[in-house]
Amino acid sequence: MKELIYAVVVLVVGFVLLIKGADFFVEGSSSVAKRLKVPSMIIGLTIVAMGTSFPELAVSVTASVSNNNALAVSNVVGSNIFNLMVVCGACSLFVPLKVQVDTLKKEFPFSVVCAVLLLALGYGGMILGHVDGALMLVIFAVYLIWMVRSAMRARAGAVDVEDAARILPAGKCILYIAGGLIAIKVGGDFVVNGATVVASGLGLSQNLIGLTVVALGTSLPELVTSIVAAKKDEVDMAVGNVIGSNIFNILLILGVASAISPIVFILENIIDIIILIVMSSLVWVLTWSGKKIDRKEGVLMLAAYTAYLIYICIR
Repeated sequence: MKELIYAVVVLVVGFVLLIKGADFFVEGSSSVAKRLKVPSMIIGLTIVAMGTSFPELAVSVTASVSNNNALAVSNVVGSNIFNLMVVCGACSLFVPLKVQVDTLKKEFPFSVVCAVLLLALGYGGMILGHVDGALMLVIFAVYLIWMVRSAMRARAGAVDVEDAARILPAGKCILYIAGGLIAIKVGGDFVVNGATVVASGLGLSQNLIGLTVVALGTSLPELVTSIVAAKKDEVDMAVGNVIGSNIFNILLILGVASAISPIVFILENIIDIIILIVMSSLVWVLTWSGKKIDRKEGVLMLAAYTAYLIYICIR
């Protein structure tokens, strides 16, 4: 019993470190991007998405190194479903999330393609091997180059995205980025260790823990960041954060994790990836109609996630 209580405490401390670490990392990185006059959507798709995805990266890579690979897949898939349905759904309750046509034509469908790729690679041999991981990392590198080029093209005609008074000094930017990364790394170790002990202590599978507790915990940075952005009417950053994070989670996180150690798939992983693809396609189609996610659609997305949560708990 004492061991279980200790594991829960470690899990909570890990989440706090992940959230605060991501918060510092995002703030420092965003200030750097703003100094370079990069538009909000590009910041959301790259800097902010990468920062808020570091918790998933820390958890999944740590899980892979410690041979708890079931946690790596469920964490990423669970986080992506949470990001899409809960983060976007919750943000739309505050302000309609307008989505740019370019995003609907490029980044959004690319995130769906990434999920389909994961399904194909995983279902092929029910394992994500070293070669699969290398392939995903190559695709991620191409995506990153594409984003950088987009930022360079947008920079020429961009206006300041934030008042200069709200941009951190260069020294503080470096401190926030370095401190955030350290907190994220330590927090990732704590979450994996705590979640593994809690799962075994309660007789729950690592897959269920990864899809619920760990996925929700590591997605809190995306939720907080996107809601704050939406309330400040930075809807481009809010949407870009979610889409960018989902792409990063699949290509970078599972790419690195499987390159370190092959990840064995189970049937539940395949089902969850299919659900992710269906939900992503549905939101994409809904968004095309009015080029935005309004409050009614947000409520529908939150209801769909609640139904999914009930399903994975009783299956």
